[in-house]
Amino acid sequence: MIEIGFHTDAFNSSYWNFEKCLQWAQANDVHYIECGTIDGVSWLHGLGYQPHVALHEDPIALRKKMDGYGVKFSQLDAAYPISLPDAPSLGTQYIINTIRWGYLAGCTHIDTTDHMYKPEGQTHEEALEMMKRVYGEVLDVAVHYDMIINIEPHGYYTTKPDFMAQMLDFFDTPLLRMNMDTGNTFIAGQDPVAFCNRFKDRISHVHVKDVSETLAASLRGELTGIAVSNTAIGDGVNVDNIKACFDILVDINYDGVVSIECEGQGGPMIEKSLAWVRELVDDANRRMDA
Repeated sequence: MIEIGFHTDAFNSSYWNFEKCLQWAQANDVHYIECGTIDGVSWLHGLGYQPHVALHEDPIALRKKMDGYGVKFSQLDAAYPISLPDAPSLGTQYIINTIRWGYLAGCTHIDTTDHMYKPEGQTHEEALEMMKRVYGEVLDVAVHYDMIINIEPHGYYTTKPDFMAQMLDFFDTPLLRMNMDTGNTFIAGQDPVAFCNRFKDRISHVHVKDVSETLAASLRGELTGIAVSNTAIGDGVNVDNIKACFDILVDINYDGVVSIECEGQGGPMIEKSLAWVRELVDDANRRMDA
């Protein structure tokens, strides 16, 4: 069964805190949430202006609070770019800390990705070998927590299908999977439907993003990803691709969360997106049940 969630990035520009996002989820009958993790102290978070969670917070207490709202984590975002030269030191520990914290908070998926640019002074082979070492250390920990580590197409390597294929085959384990993103693959100049179809057996989480006509016209093929849809999902030029990707999810009998990534505008834009995605999800679930 396909469930609906959303990423709290939707409310970055509104300076909401995490609990206000939980309140929005409850009010809109959404039961899954995705957010970033902060491994340290952030003044914005401390003042209550950031809709993400810090790893110094008590994960058990937060899980109980989320239970009260009827909301669970679909995924935690620990996407420090693992292709950066300092990823083996900073990124690896950040992801590992998120795994341990996330397990106590009731989370089963962790999102990761690479940087938008090819690392300077490294060949592709060197960069891939470095990223393989990072994933090796991360998976050594993930196995103890039965935690799925997703690779999201969002950067220089991960938005290129052949490189993504190499990364997903770094290790033979069911814990290394892919977070499909309809918007990032499109803005990077790829065909989201072909991307989704190629890796359909590795998908364990999905980001649903649309792209406005103006953004697509000016920057498609120049970017490797966008944080959120800059238009309501269903109003952009990526609609047909999103629908076709849902057809693939139906074909594979996808059992998981599709997470809305859309600018919220304090509610109106993401609520419009939610209504559109809900119709798509209801139709997909009916077809899978038929």
